[in-house]
Amino acid sequence: MRRLLVALLCLATLAAAAPAAQAERRLPVRGADVSSLAKSEALGGVYRHADGRRDDALRILAEAGLTHIRLKVWVDPADGYNTKTQVLAVAKRAKKAGLRLLVDFHYSDTWADPGKQFKPAAWASLPFDELVRAVYAHTFDVLDALRRQGTPADLVQVGNEINGGLLWPDGSNQNWANTARLLNAGYDAVKDVSRRTDVVLHLANGGDNGLYRWWFDNAAAHGIRHDVIGLSYYPYWHGTLEAFQANIDDVATRYRKPVAVVETGYPFTTADDDGWENLILSPEPYPGYQATPAGQAALLSKVSDIVRNVPDRLGLGVFAWEATWTGVPGNGWDPADPSTGNAWENQALFGFDDRALPAMRALGRG
Repeated sequence: MRRLLVALLCLATLAAAAPAAQAERRLPVRGADVSSLAKSEALGGVYRHADGRRDDALRILAEAGLTHIRLKVWVDPADGYNTKTQVLAVAKRAKKAGLRLLVDFHYSDTWADPGKQFKPAAWASLPFDELVRAVYAHTFDVLDALRRQGTPADLVQVGNEINGGLLWPDGSNQNWANTARLLNAGYDAVKDVSRRTDVVLHLANGGDNGLYRWWFDNAAAHGIRHDVIGLSYYPYWHGTLEAFQANIDDVATRYRKPVAVVETGYPFTTADDDGWENLILSPEPYPGYQATPAGQAALLSKVSDIVRNVPDRLGLGVFAWEATWTGVPGNGWDPADPSTGNAWENQALFGFDDRALPAMRALGRG
């Protein structure tokens, strides 16, 4: 009888411990990029809980279990959005909702990605030493304003999808010494505002291990400082889930840095809501995952699972890209042309009826 009681007690203890162990395995960062939110709201965009109740999009995200938002920063965009002004305003709301903040510096007046890293117009003719100082000053200015507002950044990207460097041609990684000076200027600005803020270096093509080894081996050789390795992984562009898993596991263990997917996404429909052709139109963009609300949720859950299982608990988190970029007229991809659509509304975390989709809670469970 005594042995039976001991066995029952052990089973009860294990059962009680299971929820705690499961909770410990949740990703520390479960986030969404909401860079489009301020402009969407200004143009009449609204957001609703799954049951139809209208609410602040940030509260909806937080109640679904998300922990962070991501906001991009452009220097002098044509439409006046994605600047320090909007970052400060949205950050204040986010902190009130209990969300933490990743700030994503593009160092451009428009999109920066592997195919384009255009200098801001105001920096176009600066000598290189002054360009380095401009990176520092711009980074410090935005982050110090956030700190003084009482909403400091928790994570900061110095550059966006910098596969080929930044601020071309000066900062192209055809000249790694220049790339290093620019990135370290950004790093120094971040740390001069707050030593507790982690600096992320972000590449695209999350399934390409050759790219990541080449890039971060060169970064180490040239003294480029950072705290976190960020990846973009879109399964319909960046290779198989298996290739992504192999790469993120290798990168984390090879460089002994936390890793985070700072951009991912998947469609919940093939339909269009704004008259502008969407980027992804296939009913099954990745094998086994339909372009449906359930398929979107399953894909984001799978990406989260892969990050959560990175060796040595080095998987930091996942951000769904442009979760609030719904089909609001005027909120298009080109800041210089209000007639453009966004091509992304079928991959947001809110449906065409403005309601939160199942993928939001899937991401929040992390």
